[in-house]
Amino acid sequence: MTISRRTARRSAQILGVAAASTALAMSAAGSALACNIRDFSAAASCDGSKGVITVTDKDASGQTATITVFLEGPAGNETPVGQPQTVKGSAAGTPVTFDEDWKPNAEYRVHVTVDTEKFKFDKDIKPNVTTPSEACSKGETTAPATTAPATTPPATTPASETPTPTASASDSTAPATTSSNAPSPAAGDSNLAETGANSNTGLIAGVAGALVVVGGGAVFFGMRRRGANSGR
Repeated sequence: MTISRRTARRSAQILGVAAASTALAMSAAGSALACNIRDFSAAASCDGSKGVITVTDKDASGQTATITVFLEGPAGNETPVGQPQTVKGSAAGTPVTFDEDWKPNAEYRVHVTVDTEKFKFDKDIKPNVTTPSEACSKGETTAPATTAPATTPPATTPASETPTPTASASDSTAPATTSSNAPSPAAGDSNLAETGANSNTGLIAGVAGALVVVGGGAVFFGMRRRGANSGR
């Protein structure tokens, strides 16, 4: 049984297409697993009240990379942010963070170094990281407003059906007290004022009248005697 030239040629074409497809697939797989700077990204964000620079490594080949971050200053001056950190990439992405109290609109340069048996490169992530226009909140909290407890009105005592007797004017008026400094009336004066008896006024008046009569008589007789003596 012999194979025709046409059939052999066709078989060769099929094998060639298959080989080319396999080569392309292997090349694509190799490219997908290649570690390059495009696998890295960086961003400035806030972690609570503090600022951070986060670098994410999506290297599916899992190569170990060293990340260094620099703050770009005026006149090209640079300030390292923390210490360099290592990260091992993954297809899902492996993040690494740098604590940085960044200022608004600041610029950072992120450098990636890979030095393994399969891959070697030393490049910056482009473009540089620019921080947001507003700084992170300092997380200042105020004391919660306290609500005053509701006050319950005092219970009112029901009015008694029996009326409460009111104090009379005589009961409520305090008796007048005599000042201790006022002079006390004499005992005799008190008795005379109260009864009108036991008084010596009549006796004294009688004696006085008798004395007046006696005196008048004595004067009369004296004058008469003097007149008789003058007539002799």
